[in-house]
Amino acid sequence: MQAGAQGSTRKILVIEDEPDIVRGLRDALEFEGFEVMSEGNGADGLRAAADWSPDCVLLDLMLPDDNGYRICETLRQRDPVVPIIILTAKAQEADKVRGLEAGADDYVTKPFSVAELIARINAIFRRQARLATHEETFEIGQWVINTRKHTMQRGRVHKRLTFYELEVLKLLRERSEDAVSRDDLLEKIWGVTPAPNNRTVDNFIVKLRRKLEEDQKSPKHILTVYGFGYKLVP
Repeated sequence: MQAGAQGSTRKILVIEDEPDIVRGLRDALEFEGFEVMSEGNGADGLRAAADWSPDCVLLDLMLPDDNGYRICETLRQRDPVVPIIILTAKAQEADKVRGLEAGADDYVTKPFSVAELIARINAIFRRQARLATHEETFEIGQWVINTRKHTMQRGRVHKRLTFYELEVLKLLRERSEDAVSRDDLLEKIWGVTPAPNNRTVDNFIVKLRRKLEEDQKSPKHILTVYGFGYKLVP
């Protein structure tokens, strides 16, 4: 059984309007020991998130009452840390990027492997458990990054970091003497096999540059190593 830091069962909120998908997810997640709540529209999903405080949210983009991107933005505004994984039938790159920009940590394209989805959820929880054991801060330029609070601060300016944004920064910092390949970032942070058309890493780098860099077109801290990956210059 999956347990939280205090020994409690991890709670997964599924916001999805397709009954067959909900049943399949509920059966698989409960078999793994998770507690599951499901809602079929955005309004009920937001209420459940506020009342139930889930440890992870699985969010469908195509909801009957609202735009899934707006639901994602509201969830992220309320909680900067809770993992949000988008379930989407939209395979276009622009749709995935829009979901990440709305605050999602990851996305899975329908039809998807439930086993892979559960593996990603478990990987998130393992990393969160390691982060919770101590508080660490480090600096990138004038920004102070707090790994426990998932924040970055420069003077009176505060910005929030999502789970994967922070993980990318940490790995780049750990290897700041060298460039880190896209494949390495994808494998070590997302736990998925690299593929030529997977733009997950690049999408998160774009998001981080928007928060970190004064000039996104001429970055000083997150540099592109063309044809390979990225390098952090603290």
